[in-house]
Formats: sequence, C-alpha cells, structure tokens
Amino acid sequence: MESVGRAAQKMIEEVRRQFREIPGLREGVPGVEGEYAKCVDISTDAALKEMLIPGALAVVLPLVIGFVSVQALGGFLAGALVTGFLLAIYMSNSGGAWDNAKKYIEAGHFGGKGSDAHKAAVVGDTIGDPFKDTSGPAMNILIKVMTVVSLVFAPAML
Repeated sequence: MESVGRAAQKMIEEVRRQFREIPGLREGVPGVEGEYAKCVDISTDAALKEMLIPGALAVVLPLVIGFVSVQALGGFLAGALVTGFLLAIYMSNSGGAWDNAKKYIEAGHFGGKGSDAHKAAVVGDTIGDPFKDTSGPAMNILIKVMTVVSLVFAPAML
C-alpha cells in the first residue's frame, strides 16, 4: 500500500507540473494535450522498482527454508497459505466496504456530500481502494509464487 501511495504522489506531482507548464492544458483548450507518456513512465518505473524486494523475498525465502529443512518449508507454505488467504479476503472485503460506505453517504445518508461523515468516508475510501484493488489480489499472487518456486526446486531440496 505504501508503494501505491508513493507512485500516486509522483503521478500527482507530474500532473501538477504539466498543468503549470503546458499552456492551455488546464483550461481544456482544443488540441492541447498532456504528456501521457511521462505519466505511463512514472507508473511503470514505480511498479517495477517497488516490486523488486517483495518479489525477491517471495522467491528466496522458500529456497532458503527448503534447503534448511523440507518440513520447515511445508510449515512455511501452510502458514503462508492460511494467513495470506485470510488477509487477502480481509483486504478485498474491507476495501469494498469502505468504498461502498462512501457511495452510501453520497446517496444522501448521514448528511450526504460535504458532511463530516462524507469527509471521513473519503479518507476511508483512500485506504479502501488500494486494499481492494492492489493489496488483496497481490496476496494471492504471493502465495502462488512461493508455492511454484517450492515445487520447481523440490527435487534439489530432497
């Protein structure tokens, strides 16, 4: 989630820079366009850089644990499966709940838009969207990577 926040902050800074420096962009003058390629570069660079350490851990940890003890690797994978599955469900569901709470308030409940409840719901949705869209699904991928690495290198560990 911190990775998503850092990437989003870089993107915000770039969009603000473009609004400041490109004449007519802010006003929506026909024919004036932003530098979309720069935004795509920021997003791609952030995604690749932020995934280096977690990706390396997902590959290296099962290997190290497997070469120490196959039984320990079994325990590690079982623990990763149980906790990762529960965490993924929690993140996906809670992120969706925060998102739906904001929509519910915007529909006129609890004071509607502009109320204190709406301001709080916007903050909750800021956390909920990365939970629902990135962190929850990423847990499933993490479990699969660790399991596949363990299966591929299992003959060397036995």
